[in-house]
Amino acid sequence: MEIIQKLTGPGGDFELRDEEVLGARLPVFANRARDLGEVLARSASFGDRDYLVTASGRLSFAEHARRVASMAKALRDDLGVRPGDRIAINAANSPEWLVSFWAAIAAGGVAVGYNAWWAPQEIEYALGHTDPTVVIADEKRAALISENVLTVETDVPSLTSRYPDAELDIPDIREDDPAVILYTSGTSGRPKGAVHSHRNLTSVIEYHRFNDAMMDMFGIDPSTRRYLLALPLFHIASLHNLAVPRLATGTAVVMHRGAFDVDKVLALIEKERVTNWGAVPTMARRMMEHPDLSKYDVSSLTAFALASAPSSVALKERLQKVFPPARGSLVDSYGLTESCTAISVATPMDLAEAPGTVGRPVIGVEMEIRDPDGRPVPEGVEGEVCARSAYNMVGYWRDPDATAAALDADRWLRTGDIGVVEDGRLRLTTRRSDLIIRGGENVYPVEVESVLTEHRGVRECMVLGAPHPDLGQEVAAVVVARGPLPATEDLTAFARERLAYYKVPTRWTITTEPLPRNATGKILRKRVADEFA
Repeated sequence: MEIIQKLTGPGGDFELRDEEVLGARLPVFANRARDLGEVLARSASFGDRDYLVTASGRLSFAEHARRVASMAKALRDDLGVRPGDRIAINAANSPEWLVSFWAAIAAGGVAVGYNAWWAPQEIEYALGHTDPTVVIADEKRAALISENVLTVETDVPSLTSRYPDAELDIPDIREDDPAVILYTSGTSGRPKGAVHSHRNLTSVIEYHRFNDAMMDMFGIDPSTRRYLLALPLFHIASLHNLAVPRLATGTAVVMHRGAFDVDKVLALIEKERVTNWGAVPTMARRMMEHPDLSKYDVSSLTAFALASAPSSVALKERLQKVFPPARGSLVDSYGLTESCTAISVATPMDLAEAPGTVGRPVIGVEMEIRDPDGRPVPEGVEGEVCARSAYNMVGYWRDPDATAAALDADRWLRTGDIGVVEDGRLRLTTRRSDLIIRGGENVYPVEVESVLTEHRGVRECMVLGAPHPDLGQEVAAVVVARGPLPATEDLTAFARERLAYYKVPTRWTITTEPLPRNATGKILRKRVADEFA
């Protein structure tokens, strides 16, 4: 605690002080950058050090800055991008994804990360929702888009070399202006665009710089860290909490490209001497099933974190037995797209003392457990997890009703998750009631249900999560037929045309019996789940 006070107290490098943010007084980092353009401009000073590394190449900080400056000039001068315009990116992970992201920021635009697994119908919705001036997509996704796009494979390399002598000329931006929009599954059946401001992202950077400073205090040189990026860049885990802060700290991002493959990932860790890896539980499960982990030298890996989906105590215990880097270094965390970074983190010591915990609030986060009337409850009493910080999103893009439901006037975020605080640590007892988390991806049943009920053979349906040994959960559907029972193959094909693959049910129960409902007409979801488990 003395070290933390030294770093965050008056005059400290990470001094926290209260300031007004969007009408509420919040603890903020006094020495933060005021916008992401400032972070980008500083990054060129890291010169020839690795910023982005893949199995087939590497990009230095200086070369990255040159490519971004050229593309930003092309976006402004040739493509008409103006401050505040949205620039959508719909692509698999690649260095070009990140160059495009930073070029959007440098042009004064708002970078919008589309989910690269979306079906055409979902893409069309997002295009209408965010109305981007420019759309950047890889060739696979470009084929799904009805309007003109810039391709990752051809157009981005052309734009990044068009103006080789360009300098970064970043427009003036207010720090609470939007910088990024990332989509999260919507409870209303449509994806919601969480708006993250420059302040949100520069605050997340300071959180990670603070963690680096804590490492330094304990004799670990943070400049030698090399971070594995194996999760999609349209998630906060990879973008906000890895690629963005590492541009600010001058440390390398080692990017795995393509579908998760245990052998390729471990070979990349070995080759590039990766030190830090944040994985979803599904990745950990697949790794534990590998027949011979000992064939790879992963001794460089000294930090291993689980994130993006709940993980059981049993999984953590087994992981530490079979994967040496997880022993004594395993970290778990809890956060949402809306919170930009972790709300709480469980250290190895926390997990040893309380295996089911997701830890204590991170620096700069205020957390309360509240009852149904919104009143804080004492330790040991269950309630909704609410959090307030400079990290919390501004709101949902073009959705004031959803924003008001998620954020109160004092900027407290209602997570919808139920938990309890014990000895200062948070333990989740129920995630958002109906949410399915399949391999780290969020699936809201209502979104799938709204698609299935469009099928001519479906009278009504209910979608729920079913346990899965690898993915944690899979999507299951109970369908009430309208007339003859439709074939599961027909329903699956119908859903695949309209939904991202991970949202398509893989378990089906088809019946003619109506779903049970209460007096107000709501489906009794728990009874259905129990009956069809």
